[in-house]
Amino acid sequence: METYATIFHRAAERHGGEDNLIAKINEHHPVHNGVGAAMSDDRWLSQFTKRVFQSGFNWKVVEHKWDGFETAFWGFNPGKCINIDMEDMERLTSDKSIVRHGAKIKSVAQNADMILQMAKQKGSADAFIRSWPPDDYIGLLDYLNKHGSRLGPATASYALRFSGVPSFILSSDVTAALKHAGVIDGAVTSKSAKRAVQAAFNTWMIESGEDLTTISRALAMSIDAGGN
Repeated sequence: METYATIFHRAAERHGGEDNLIAKINEHHPVHNGVGAAMSDDRWLSQFTKRVFQSGFNWKVVEHKWDGFETAFWGFNPGKCINIDMEDMERLTSDKSIVRHGAKIKSVAQNADMILQMAKQKGSADAFIRSWPPDDYIGLLDYLNKHGSRLGPATASYALRFSGVPSFILSSDVTAALKHAGVIDGAVTSKSAKRAVQAAFNTWMIESGEDLTTISRALAMSIDAGGN
């Protein structure tokens, strides 16, 4: 398996040197841009919902309508959203201020339930999520996929990344870089492949002292396909 130093050096050569590479990594690194402070439960439900609705859809359309979503879903109060009933569904699926996707609307109630369960265990969803060890990030993705709704690895990872939680996103770029590094030889779908990816990131975190987001972005920028 390649060292992080080798990956970083290759990425730096592609992006005009180490200083330029670091600047590009930090430019879209949420923590370096002031994101990462504790979030209330309603903000976590809002974040998960936004990424669910953006999945497979035009992100800009969802962003443009987001004020309408906030109003329609009671500011994403989990205690209210968990009780979405048939009358609410009729209202929401006819509300032109949001994206009227029935299955995704239903996901809000289940994700509200997950957030409330997190809060019961740790005091808040934020404490639950941010206390999860980064060396078991795959475990956090599995938890969100199992207990939430429509929170597959990509959707959950974007929600975590944009909330300032150190994360890797298995985009086509990162997956290609992991193959190049000798970590995997195919898609990251099996348990063994997921364990291999986590082990590689753990090794690179120890080697470099960097977080998952930085390593993920460096990996993506070490490959010709673009950045993550």
